[in-house]
Amino acid sequence: MTKRRISILVTVVVALAAAAFWMFRSGDGKSKLQFETAKLEKGKIIAKVTASGTLSAIVTVQVGSQVSGRIAALHADFNSPVKKGQLIAKIDPALFQATVDQARANLVAAQGNLAKAKVQAVDAGRQYARQKELAARKLNAQADLDTAQANADATAAGVLAAEGTVAQAKASLQSADVNLAYTNIVSPTSGTVISRNVDVGQTVAASLQAPVIFVIAEDLEKMQVDTSVAEADVGRLKPGMAASFTVDAYPGEIFRGKVRQIRNAAQTVQNVVTYDAVIDVANPELKLKPGMTANVTFIYAEKEDVLKAPNSALRFRPPPQLLAELKGVPGVSGPAPGAAAAPSAGPGLGGARPPGVGGGGGGGGGGRSGARGGEQPDRRTLWVLTGEKPAPKRVKTGISDGTFTEIVEGDVTAGDVVVTDALGAGSPNLQNLRRGL
Repeated sequence: MTKRRISILVTVVVALAAAAFWMFRSGDGKSKLQFETAKLEKGKIIAKVTASGTLSAIVTVQVGSQVSGRIAALHADFNSPVKKGQLIAKIDPALFQATVDQARANLVAAQGNLAKAKVQAVDAGRQYARQKELAARKLNAQADLDTAQANADATAAGVLAAEGTVAQAKASLQSADVNLAYTNIVSPTSGTVISRNVDVGQTVAASLQAPVIFVIAEDLEKMQVDTSVAEADVGRLKPGMAASFTVDAYPGEIFRGKVRQIRNAAQTVQNVVTYDAVIDVANPELKLKPGMTANVTFIYAEKEDVLKAPNSALRFRPPPQLLAELKGVPGVSGPAPGAAAAPSAGPGLGGARPPGVGGGGGGGGGGRSGARGGEQPDRRTLWVLTGEKPAPKRVKTGISDGTFTEIVEGDVTAGDVVVTDALGAGSPNLQNLRRGL
């Protein structure tokens, strides 16, 4: 065999292989559909809302300083239990004590000036009385009487001024005493220190804002969880509803609490609106600590022994090939055979799905996710497989746990086989599989 013949033979084999591969990839559009199915069954459905939150003490007090100065001593540390009125820190009182001594000295001086003014007022009063008596006997001039009266009035006014100075000195002394007392930082409540922000020798400045020295949690045996609940779920929550949560520190343990309130203040982060649902939690063993992240579950509905269908079956939409085969069957509508497919979504994407076509493949999501415009949210279609062809059944749905949805009414029973997906030569799903998607 010559090299030319060998080359021609290889070319023919490669061409046949390419043609076979192309036919396998494209299909003839008439291959039989293959269905992925699941059985309807009875069981329990728990409808719940999940959210994340942060643990904190119900009452947390920030203890600051009213005056500026150097921290001379600390009498509490992290995790220290404290009582109301207990001394927990001391600011160096030297400057404040000096201010008190100066204010006290000013008060003594003011009191001395007041005593002097009173003596002068008494003397001026006697002089005025003597001049008045002499004037009655016509023994002095009117000018002398007027001068004595003016001196008496002036000394009386001096007494009032001295009394005012004494009052000012007393107020200054009281202010200095208060500032001196503020150098003793005491606990405003009984609880546990969860944060200490200063060290001995550090200077705190209280000129513009009181510096926070300690953070005290009033009672760590009673805590709360502040959760961020999405606006789509907040309507399902009510005060008094039971809630459970886990924390990363104890992954195998479930903690329970009750919803105390759902706050009306919305929080918007990146156009996502959430609301704070506050949960009261008992913490007798002090396992839970402030700042822990809680993964919270709210159970708003629970039903036993109900007929349930996979959400993937409720989301299933038949491909055009199946609709064409079932054309004329009551309750089935779809494009006529040979209807044009939707335009491609772009290179490598396997084409866009025609309207009404669904892959329905597994996953959570409520039973409403496949509802078409104009349909009631609780009215859905199940495709029940009887023999080789599925038939549509209209059903009314109830609660959902994200994987299964309750079937409230409809011509279906437990054990019925429902379609969750369809694969075939003309199916977009199979085309995607062939492209490696």
